[in-house]
Amino acid sequence: MAQRPQSTSAQQQPFINLEEVEQLAKATLPKMAYGYFAAGAETEQTVGDNRSAFGQYRILPRILVDVSKVSTSCNMFGYSMAMPLLVAPMAMHGLAHSDKELGTARAAAAVNIPMCVSTMANMSLQEVAAQAQHPCMLFQLYVIRDRQIVEGWVRQAEAAGYKALMITVDAPRLGRREADERNRFRLPDHLHMANLQVLAEKRAAGQPGSTALLDARDSSHSSGLFELFAREVDDTLTWEAIPWLRSITKLPIYIKGVLSPADALLALQHGVDGIVVSNHGGRQLDYSPAALDMLPGVVAAVGGRLPVLMDGGIRRGTDVLKALALGASAVLLGRPVIYGLAVGGQPGVQQVLQTIQREFELAMALAGCKSVADIGPQLLLRCSADGLQPVAGRARL
Repeated sequence: MAQRPQSTSAQQQPFINLEEVEQLAKATLPKMAYGYFAAGAETEQTVGDNRSAFGQYRILPRILVDVSKVSTSCNMFGYSMAMPLLVAPMAMHGLAHSDKELGTARAAAAVNIPMCVSTMANMSLQEVAAQAQHPCMLFQLYVIRDRQIVEGWVRQAEAAGYKALMITVDAPRLGRREADERNRFRLPDHLHMANLQVLAEKRAAGQPGSTALLDARDSSHSSGLFELFAREVDDTLTWEAIPWLRSITKLPIYIKGVLSPADALLALQHGVDGIVVSNHGGRQLDYSPAALDMLPGVVAAVGGRLPVLMDGGIRRGTDVLKALALGASAVLLGRPVIYGLAVGGQPGVQQVLQTIQREFELAMALAGCKSVADIGPQLLLRCSADGLQPVAGRARL
């Protein structure tokens, strides 16, 4: 039987940066759980590329700037954020800690960081909103075949006070994550994916065993998640889904999983409110390009007409600064948040977020930036065979 994650009474382990918290989480979590969170698709080339892409840039500081008062804050979704960073949508926080999504949401609220709650959370979207009392949460939506259920989730998100929808568009099928196969991933008996319960109940009458399938507990397969995606996630989804979503909600619609500038233009044409440059943390198509590498082209394509967010490989405050200098309005932080949850529950997540905010504030000060508005391409040099090269200007919303 799979080991339960630690309770909130477990003593938080010390860490001073986000690389260290991953090593602590690896030592803390059961192998199956750590493998689920850490793994990428197939050879994991894209996972590594996401991180190494940040190493291609150097920061050119400006001197003799009064940085006695540096503000990392910004405004998005009608909310004053501590810094231009959101907690990324991630499935099944309960695999990391008994605090589950509630611990993550409360930690994010404590430090004024927005959080995006996953469709595949271990708590329902209503539970997280009601118990966390976070003033700025987004709901990540997988569009499944049953549109009635999708519409129900959207209505629930509106009623619960979520500020926007984030539609994942890069997962018509689940990428092959060999760690899950090797570890025979199986959701522990004490956990379930709460938002999917309505789907399980609806299917169970005519399809015995579907509840177990939706909880990823099918022990005859390496990962019941493959079967879940094959049966329920709509792989016929096209751009025509955007007008339909717009017709059922007044919430802002962001799409997550954009890499191509051509797709960014299509997103603009179809009236989305924002896009997230992302390769799903390297968990979908292996050898897809690093998100940071594609960010400048996407930003240039939309030309300041949409906010562009990005995720993938963020581990340092300097990474946040580099992404913003390349045109991102904000970044999303994923795995390190889960690792903080694993090693310390809610306080562990809070420490992760405070750590990267301190690093970001220091990077801004040392670069000569008093506010987020001061961050731009003039701060960056790109490494090349011909030496360090200036970065061309980009429009950032």
